[in-house]
Amino acid sequence: MPQPNDHPSCALSIVIPVRNEGINLKIMFKLLNAVVEVPYEVIVVYDQPDDETIPVIAELSARHDCLKGVQNTLGSGVINALKAGVGAAEGRYVLIFAADEVGPVLAIDDMLELMDGGCEFVACTRYAHGGRRLGGSWIGHLLSRIANSMFNVIAGGVMTDSTTGIKMFRHEIFPRLELSANPVGWAVAFEMAIKAQVLGLKIGEVPIVSIDRLFGGTSTFRLGSWIVEYSQWFYWGFKELKKAKRRMERSEVQVKLPSSSVEVR
Repeated sequence: MPQPNDHPSCALSIVIPVRNEGINLKIMFKLLNAVVEVPYEVIVVYDQPDDETIPVIAELSARHDCLKGVQNTLGSGVINALKAGVGAAEGRYVLIFAADEVGPVLAIDDMLELMDGGCEFVACTRYAHGGRRLGGSWIGHLLSRIANSMFNVIAGGVMTDSTTGIKMFRHEIFPRLELSANPVGWAVAFEMAIKAQVLGLKIGEVPIVSIDRLFGGTSTFRLGSWIVEYSQWFYWGFKELKKAKRRMERSEVQVKLPSSSVEVR
């Protein structure tokens, strides 16, 4: 299996925002080493200098050049962690990942295949093509499922799971997204999905089995603030996608299934 430093250029940067995720990071890094077959780097982004993940970052980075820690000094929340992580990334493609997600690791190869095939933005889906979501808050699960279904019907979105945080994109398109979500949970992931469609990017989807938070860490789910922030992006996306549809033909999404690849219009 090729290792990150075997090649002068980095094919993939994996950006992982963390908050006290030491146990999950150890497990995640082992899985990435076993699965990823292209030159890659892992960028672990933390907010506070006393985050419990830092000793694990130091331990792993001492033995593996591909892993490095980056302190987010841009402000709290996932959105600023992503900006800090992507700013430090050197890969041709960037993968946004959550430290507590295990199942989606198996989808990385399929995501890379879609990217190499011409996609500019690839997301995972828990709600179509055999994807599933296990564990986590049942309220969050219900709201996510309803919101994604409604967004597809009302706004005409082409993704079946716009709110998942597992997304891969070409490094150079990140500035074009002009991310501005409030630092509420993973609302920035919803914003990214909407803006990728508004920009008319070539989009792909890969089904995953998502297993929420097996070990440790701290969940950021807060019902009230999440509903407000996601609703604002829902309304913004509805307006902007309607405008975009008038400027171009309906977008297409490439779907990579475990054993085949099909195109959905």
